[in-house]
Amino acid sequence: MSTSLEVKSESPRSLDADAVVVGYHSGDDGLVPASGASEVDSAFSGGLGSALALLGATGAVEEVRTVPSLGAVAAPVVVAVGLGPAPADGASVSADVVARAAGAALRALRGKSRVVVALPADTGELAAAAALGAVLGSYSFDRYRTGSTKEPVSSVTVVSGAADAAEAVQRATVVASAVCLARDLVNTAPADLRPADFAGIAEQVSRDHGLDITILDEKALAEGGYGGLIGVGQGSSSPPRLVRLSYSHPEATTTLALVGKGMTFDSGGLSLKPSSAMEWMKSDMGGAAAVLAAMRAIAELRVPVNVVGYLAIAENMPSGTAQRPSDVLRIYGGKTVEVLNTDAEGRLVMADALVRAQEDNPDLIVDVATLTGAQLVALGTRVFAVMANDDAVRDQVVAAATSAGEAAWPMPLPEELRKGLDSSVADIANVAGERWGGMLSAGVFLKEFIADGVKWAHLDIAGPAFNQGEPHGYTPKGGTGAATRTLVRLAESLAQRAE
Repeated sequence: MSTSLEVKSESPRSLDADAVVVGYHSGDDGLVPASGASEVDSAFSGGLGSALALLGATGAVEEVRTVPSLGAVAAPVVVAVGLGPAPADGASVSADVVARAAGAALRALRGKSRVVVALPADTGELAAAAALGAVLGSYSFDRYRTGSTKEPVSSVTVVSGAADAAEAVQRATVVASAVCLARDLVNTAPADLRPADFAGIAEQVSRDHGLDITILDEKALAEGGYGGLIGVGQGSSSPPRLVRLSYSHPEATTTLALVGKGMTFDSGGLSLKPSSAMEWMKSDMGGAAAVLAAMRAIAELRVPVNVVGYLAIAENMPSGTAQRPSDVLRIYGGKTVEVLNTDAEGRLVMADALVRAQEDNPDLIVDVATLTGAQLVALGTRVFAVMANDDAVRDQVVAAATSAGEAAWPMPLPEELRKGLDSSVADIANVAGERWGGMLSAGVFLKEFIADGVKWAHLDIAGPAFNQGEPHGYTPKGGTGAATRTLVRLAESLAQRAE
């Protein structure tokens, strides 16, 4: 079920809905109603904040308290969500805090149909944050559930008097819907998302949103010399695919290439993973999911930039036809790779796609991949890494992520790590001879397939792409849609720079 949004400027006290969401700050003298909450707060005798304090509310970020309105406002239920300390010197609360608060509130309101969100929305940016959080917080993946479940909220009204609120909320709705597409893809059981299935979904998205698409099957990949995809996919009964999507705008002067890792399931191949590490490997196509979702949003928003997207799709399975450690693959373009570990397969399919993407002569290439377990060791489960062959490009991508509300951190590509990837029989090995700096070594490997003068950035989203813990803010358990918002914001920033 999708969540519809609208913007109204009326008092949240009088709007007809199943629940109204308001925000509170923590203060030295108790709870302080946030912008948008004052009329609801004053409708209660003695102030709603006083009643919430008696219930133990502190105003901490994402803290949720639900109270019956008893006729004080039109909605029968009021949901108060914490926003943390009030900003100093009259500054506005951050958009990220508003989005997380909206998400936490909407997760608590499953089973309700119509919800009014009266969180701080004095600007279009804050109204968009409330809308984004509401849609993402309402997300639910129920494809495989039987019996009755609480339906997510179907209709949200964002209260805002900002002149640009409606336009900002519309953009937020498009982006949030794209994130939900990426989440759906990641959450789908791998038996239902084999490489051909994923390519078919991309084909449907292209038809619905006016994208051009080319799909290379296993025969075309073999004839074209895509040794990475063929090698990784040869152990599976479901052969690999390379999908190329293209979006063009008549006013665009800049071309962005996006490349996504699309391992629909990663068993590790003959270098088999332990079972506990395999349980969530349906998420190993999170990079390709983010690229497809971002392409859809960019097309729907009509961003004035040209974008090509590559989905490198395969399934890594052990069988009598699987590639072996010590096999040598010839990547598209001719460079050879010795496969020392078949579980380091993502970089092999990405190498094929990265070389192919350069033939489009883009101004910038950005790849997105759930590439290494070392990313989780370095940055945890909520922050993805950004590496690049140009510091300014790396900073530009990190800035786009920050602006989009995603946590990213710049990381280096140390030249000394290249020696560890030397092979005695091929141009390069797919893993380093030492275990340290595994995330960076993987980035150094990919950099080998980028020609001099081509601007490129690499996003390792291994941890943030799949939430194995409890839901928080607008982030559910399971697929998160990580990096989708960053890619959309990056496309928009490139368009702005070209103006």
